[in-house]
Amino acid sequence: MSAITQSPASHVDLSVGPSDKPKLLIIGWVWPEPNSSAAGYRMMQLVALFHEEGYQITFASAAQRSEHMVDLDRLGIACQDIRLNCDSFDTFVEALSPDVVMYDRYMIEEQFGWRVAKRCPNAIRILDTEDLQSLRNARHQAYKATGSLDTTDLQTELAIREVAAILRCDVTIMISPAEIKLLEDVYQVPSHLLSYLPFFFEEEALTKAVKPYDAREHFVSIGNFRHAPNWNSVLWLKQQIWPKIRKQLPKAELHIYGAYPPKKATDLHCAKSGFLVKGWADDAYQVVEQARVLLAPLRFGAGIKGKLADAMLCGTPSVTTDIGAEGMETANAWAGAVANHVDDIVDNAIELYQSETRWQAASQLAEANRKTLFAKDDRLTQFFSQIAEIVRDVEGYRSRNFIGLMLNHHSHKSSQYMSQWIAAKNASK
Repeated sequence: MSAITQSPASHVDLSVGPSDKPKLLIIGWVWPEPNSSAAGYRMMQLVALFHEEGYQITFASAAQRSEHMVDLDRLGIACQDIRLNCDSFDTFVEALSPDVVMYDRYMIEEQFGWRVAKRCPNAIRILDTEDLQSLRNARHQAYKATGSLDTTDLQTELAIREVAAILRCDVTIMISPAEIKLLEDVYQVPSHLLSYLPFFFEEEALTKAVKPYDAREHFVSIGNFRHAPNWNSVLWLKQQIWPKIRKQLPKAELHIYGAYPPKKATDLHCAKSGFLVKGWADDAYQVVEQARVLLAPLRFGAGIKGKLADAMLCGTPSVTTDIGAEGMETANAWAGAVANHVDDIVDNAIELYQSETRWQAASQLAEANRKTLFAKDDRLTQFFSQIAEIVRDVEGYRSRNFIGLMLNHHSHKSSQYMSQWIAAKNASK
C-alpha cells in the first residue's frame, strides 16, 4: 500500500485539453487502485507526470472495474473498456491514433502489442514493468525450494517472455536500479531501452515535519494481502517474529493493514497477543505516521516497496530485509534496520521501539534518504527528452534494436494468430 494522499494526481486538474495535445493511451492490467497497492499508486504518479507534460490521456483496460478504483472520469481521463482477443480493440486504437502507448506490465504488451504495431505503427511503445515479475517469481520459487537464488533460477520461461516484451518496446520504465543492473548484466538488454523513474514526491512531502517519538505507539505492517510477498511476511510475523517481540514488549501491539484481507488473514487476529489484523486502511500514510516502527520482513519480492517509501515520508523507522531494502539504498545507513534472520529482526525492532535516541537517529535518516531517493530531478527531463528524440526518428531509433525488430516480427505473428483463433472460436459459439 502507499500514501495516496501524497499522490500528485489527487490534487492536479487532469482536464482533457485541446485536441492538438499529444495523445497517450495507457492499457492497464487492472484499473488503478492507489489506495490498495503501490502499483496503483505508481500508475497514478505516471498519469500525473504525463499530464504535466501536456499529454491527453486515455486509460483502457479489459479488467473488471472495482469499487476501490480511482475515479478517472473525475480527473478528466478518458476511460475505455476493452476486450481480450477481440478485433474491436483494433477499431478503437485506430480511431484514437495515440502518439504514445504505455503497456502496464509485460502481459498487456503480449496481448495488445501486435494490434498496436499493426494499427498505429509509429506510436511510441512504452512498457511499465512496476517490478520485474519474473524476478519476483524466481525468488518465490527459490524461497520455496532452497531458500536462495542463483543465476540458473533466472533462466525461466517467464523471464524470456518479460525480457522479450522489453526488447519489443521503445522504452521500458524501471523503478529499481537493481533491476536495471540485472537486465543489463544477466539478460544483455541495451541500456538505452531502459529508463529509471523511481517514485517522485513534491518538496512539501519531502520536507514535512514528522510526529515525534513520544506521540507514537505500537508497530505497523501494511500491504495488499493479494500480493504473495506481503502474505508471506504476515505469516512470518505471526508465527515467529511477533511472539518474540511481544514477550519483551507485553503492552505493544502490531497493527496489520492491507487491502482485500481474506478470511485466512482475519483469522490470525488475536487481541490477547496484540496481533491485530485491521484490514483496509482509508489513509495508509496516517496509519504509518502514527506507528513507532514499521515492520516489513519480506522474504521474496521485487521492485520498490511502497510501504517503505511511506515510512520514509512519515519519518517512521522501518525494519526490513535485504529484499525489502533493494533499490532504495543510499550513501546513508538504512532508516531503521536491515536484517534477514528472526532474532536480528526482533532485536532491532525492540531497540528502535524502546530507545528514543536510536529512534530519533533513524527518523532523521528517513528524511535524508527520502530527499535523495524521491526528489523530482533531471531524470524526468531526460525521460521526456528521450521520448521526444524517438518521435523525431522512430525508424532510426528502432533500427538500433535489431533483436527487438525480430521479436516484433515473429512473436507478434504468433500472438496475432493465436488471438485471431480465439476470437474466431468465441464468435462461433
